[in-house]
Amino acid sequence: MLNQTGIPSKEQVDSRFPEKKALLKPKAILECYEDIPCNPCQTSCPFEAIMIVDNINTQPKLLVDKCTGCALCVPSCPGLAIVVAQLKENQAIFKVPYEFLPMPKVGEQWHGVNRKGEVICEAKINHVLLTNKQDHTAVVTVSVPESYLYEFVTIRSKS
Repeated sequence: MLNQTGIPSKEQVDSRFPEKKALLKPKAILECYEDIPCNPCQTSCPFEAIMIVDNINTQPKLLVDKCTGCALCVPSCPGLAIVVAQLKENQAIFKVPYEFLPMPKVGEQWHGVNRKGEVICEAKINHVLLTNKQDHTAVVTVSVPESYLYEFVTIRSKS
């Protein structure tokens, strides 16, 4: 499906998530589906939780037990293919990369969007982090209903 539509299948997406019990703590979700020469995620992880085995052309693997959910890998990915997810009080909390204007503000309600670009839910903006080290990629923390854990991928402004 990915090769035909550019959208990963449900099975591909599910394969990138750890067991739900692991998501009681924040964990990186690496949605890198093709073998390409890339490794900024691995080099940005101070906990050595992201490994590229064999050679630089292979897809990264997450060592779930080592991942702290710090989100340093999120803005490092040139393909914006990494988010951090956590389950908390019937909500899915995501840290997503964001590079558009207007920049979201804490407390705002934005659209939650799936991998097809469709609006699927409301997303509350909890935090916005943009530093000089992030090279214009903000890390936006949002909460969405837990039922959208495997569908949600990013946000879109309502205006």
